[in-house]
Amino acid sequence: MSTKKPLIDHSLRATWQAVSKMYSEVARQYGITMALGLTLLNIDPKNGTASTALGPIMGMEPTSLSRLINSLEDLHLVERKPNPHDGRGVIVHLTPDGLTKRDFIKKHVYTFNEAVANKVSQKDLLGFYNTIEAINSTSSEQLFDFQQTSNTIL
Repeated sequence: MSTKKPLIDHSLRATWQAVSKMYSEVARQYGITMALGLTLLNIDPKNGTASTALGPIMGMEPTSLSRLINSLEDLHLVERKPNPHDGRGVIVHLTPDGLTKRDFIKKHVYTFNEAVANKVSQKDLLGFYNTIEAINSTSSEQLFDFQQTSNTIL
């Protein structure tokens, strides 16, 4: 009998796949994709959000984000308005339909988070957040080290 433990990155990928599949199904019920739903959640429902601020919030490149915003516009879920503080920029605002879909999706996200939190102790949840923080910082350090090494090789 093997007592081999799964690799950390495998567990992360497998878990994210399960969560992603669930969120994708929820989004599909509302006629959108998970990526579009995530974008709706990151737009301020009252004041809108500068398009240039959405990329860093979501960890996306401008080109990919632009495609998502275009898709949301095509679905009449958002509209772009000139940024009154920066004539070159735009603010992405939710339309009434976009706000409705955002509220439904937000409810599902909170329900999922509550369900998970109810299955684990507060101590385990804190341990999970500490572990995620360690994974994030380690991956950033590893990326930096790799980039430094690859720059000296080339």
